[in-house]
Amino acid sequence: MALRIYGNRQLKTLPGRDTRPTPARVREAVFNIWQPIAGCRWLDLCAGSGSMGAEALCRGAASAAAIELSPRACQIIKQNWQQVATSEQPFRVLRGDVAKRLKSLSGEPFDRIYFDPPYGSDLYEPVLEAIAIERLLAPGGELIAEHDPKREMVEIPGLAIVRRKVYGSTALTFYSGSQGDACDRPAGN
Repeated sequence: MALRIYGNRQLKTLPGRDTRPTPARVREAVFNIWQPIAGCRWLDLCAGSGSMGAEALCRGAASAAAIELSPRACQIIKQNWQQVATSEQPFRVLRGDVAKRLKSLSGEPFDRIYFDPPYGSDLYEPVLEAIAIERLLAPGGELIAEHDPKREMVEIPGLAIVRRKVYGSTALTFYSGSQGDACDRPAGN
């Protein structure tokens, strides 16, 4: 199965229903809102086929990282990103539980984080908390959590909801780093 992204590039996807690629209309909306992408550091969580990260690389992201549980999906992501990344765009694909693997990225803030877990999963709060604790969102950066429109997303200490958009059966909640919370105070205060 194939998927088309920016520049009419074709990506591989996993057969079956193990992954659910972000609809083209939602991808286009994300990249219209998040202009420009050039020079940003991108993190793709529950990356599936890696289409969001591939699109970011096509649009000039400085680097990209992905975390995905499925070994088969990790291979597809690597193949897709090798196809679109230039030699100046380093990328890496980490396999494993997203909430646990985030710790390995501690100290590497990202400008844009796209988080698209299975809609019915219980990953939302633990992953958002880990992102805040590990300080993975760069100052001025933004995170999108993709979810079912019926799900109520919550603010997490260190991450504030700044807007919400709904596109049919897909909702996007945008987060930015919140100021003056426990995550921003020096230790011991």
